[in-house]
Amino acid sequence: MSEKQANGAAVEQVAAAAIKAAGASRGEVRLAGMRRVSHGLQRPSTDSDAWTELLLDLAAWLLVLPAGAVLTHLTGAMLRGWALPRLPDDLPVFAAVRTGQRRPRRPGLLCARLVGDSPAEVRHGLPVEGAEEILLRAARDLGVLDLVIMINSALRLADIDPDRMEALLRSRRPGVRQLRTAWLLADRRAESAGETILQLFHRAIGVPVEPQVRIIDESGRFLGRVDLLVSGTRLVHEYDGEHHRGQVQQRTDLRRERGLAPTYTRRGFTLDDLLNHPAATMHEIDRTLGRGHQSSRLTRWRVLVENSMYFASCRRRLLLRWQRATGVIDWSRVA
Repeated sequence: MSEKQANGAAVEQVAAAAIKAAGASRGEVRLAGMRRVSHGLQRPSTDSDAWTELLLDLAAWLLVLPAGAVLTHLTGAMLRGWALPRLPDDLPVFAAVRTGQRRPRRPGLLCARLVGDSPAEVRHGLPVEGAEEILLRAARDLGVLDLVIMINSALRLADIDPDRMEALLRSRRPGVRQLRTAWLLADRRAESAGETILQLFHRAIGVPVEPQVRIIDESGRFLGRVDLLVSGTRLVHEYDGEHHRGQVQQRTDLRRERGLAPTYTRRGFTLDDLLNHPAATMHEIDRTLGRGHQSSRLTRWRVLVENSMYFASCRRRLLLRWQRATGVIDWSRVA
């Protein structure tokens, strides 16, 4: 048996075990105590957390997929534990099947064809496509900003094989150009989606920064590690996510900020600052750096945001495309 055949057999065994564990079954009549996953597909109802419910639903979906099918795209990225951009509600399940096999058409399920010899892997007891192929499939739908967030997370988790990625980027498959652009912007040192966005914002407006820098004071005492240090300065720029609003975290942040002063000046930025008030945010940075303000610097940033899942109309447009592909058309959301 070849390595590819062995991998295929292993994938089928994993799928069979997941289906059995989930208790999934097919039938038009829903039995008592069963949860409807899709038309003619059900599994036992449970009172679990959202993540466990999702895993059980995905295991049930394997029952309607042909042998050897894997989960991919955003579904595969979730199972791999990658950081993801802002996602719309009612996200479909993304799967890929072997060439020559049927592709089930059901509301909520999007099936593609497996290409190449990227081995499938197992995450949370479910078959998942290779990391490089997941990114390429996502690149056909998502923007560069979204992809960089996913790539940075995949790099930190050591999910990406550099040789496979380089071979993929040399190909001429759909999505390669978008993926290559994101790959060149990626930086594994960013530790969250918010840090990635902050780093890309600085790059777009032409402010060089160094990520995850260990800083010390004039006496050589270690002060901490910061998200971004503006190159050639003592300005610390950091992303303040929602967890910074908590009372305990706020006290910790204030103590840390006092510890950085007076050697370093820290400024915190929120997602709202970067997405909804980028001009004001850039003005603030310009004044601090003592450079003139040029509104043209924002053009690159606005293009990145408006073609990403962080832009409401882009998110709606993409969701409608996915819904049409699965046979669901909601024209009310077009207006």
